[in-house]
Amino acid sequence: MKHFVKASVTTAVILGASLAASSAFAAPAVSIAGSIANTRHNMGSTGGGPNSAAPGDTAEICIFCHTPHGGETVDAAGNQVAVPLWNKILSTATFSTYDQLGTSTLDAAVGTVGSVSLACLTCHDGTQAIDNIVNAPGSGGYNSTGGGTGGLGWTWATDGTLDTTGRFTGSVDTGGNNIWQIGTDLTNDHPVSMQYGGGGYSALNPDGNHFGTLTPTRDQDFAPAIQIGTGARWYVDNVAMANEAPTESIENSFDKWDFKLYTRDTSLESYVPTNGAAFANQNEPFVECGSCHDPHFQTTTFLRMSGVTDLVTNITTVGGTTTPGINQSNVGSRVCLTCHTK
Repeated sequence: MKHFVKASVTTAVILGASLAASSAFAAPAVSIAGSIANTRHNMGSTGGGPNSAAPGDTAEICIFCHTPHGGETVDAAGNQVAVPLWNKILSTATFSTYDQLGTSTLDAAVGTVGSVSLACLTCHDGTQAIDNIVNAPGSGGYNSTGGGTGGLGWTWATDGTLDTTGRFTGSVDTGGNNIWQIGTDLTNDHPVSMQYGGGGYSALNPDGNHFGTLTPTRDQDFAPAIQIGTGARWYVDNVAMANEAPTESIENSFDKWDFKLYTRDTSLESYVPTNGAAFANQNEPFVECGSCHDPHFQTTTFLRMSGVTDLVTNITTVGGTTTPGINQSNVGSRVCLTCHTK
């Protein structure tokens, strides 16, 4: 009996030590991408920023964009839109798109504004309040209109970014300096809802070269897209982050830092392609807002690049004057050059 007790105690000690050791090794590392809780996209009362709800409205973070049930799936025209459990009424605005400039440098077909870009514009076009929420916190909070353009009537700080109803204001399109309000004129913004590289990739041509060119894409100044698995899904490898943060990003392996391309079924599009770029009439990769930005990242303007330097306090004090360091997300235009091979 004594031997049994000793063995049990010894086993318990060893087991406890093993568990402690395994717990130490299993502790998840803090991602250099940071947390959405520390960004402007934390619009709950814990956000602490100028775009945070007043105490008493809500302390939730995800609710401003997502809902586990009852999300929006159709646009104003009744078309199905691939948006991630979206908790807002999708924008009903009419957008002016980049192809309407008639520039000869655009050799991709531009589609109707949709996919995740339309989700982003539900706030960033400035047409409705950021508290337009279909499924509000708590029981019985569902409202199919999300409260309309004025949202739920929560209280917002008016610092020049939002008006009293919670809508973005001061767009550069109207003479302001608020770049966050993109507005409905997208002709002065990087084009979205367009074929990657002028086309070339499709479900039947997953490795590109649909047009018989020397490169996978019709435009030869683009990095190749990489197929994910065997489906009609693609991404552009973020080699810069693979070199900078090899513990989080691996070259030629799809991860959260890579530039996402969004699949659209071009056989459903009814417009005429721009500059003669023919569609494959099947699933193809398109560039959207989420290709360069991840709204959950704590990086410069939510870019998919260089969370390392963004999260490091970089302050220089000279003669008693404190100056914040330069933010490095797009140093050397690394974001641009991930796709554009210039």
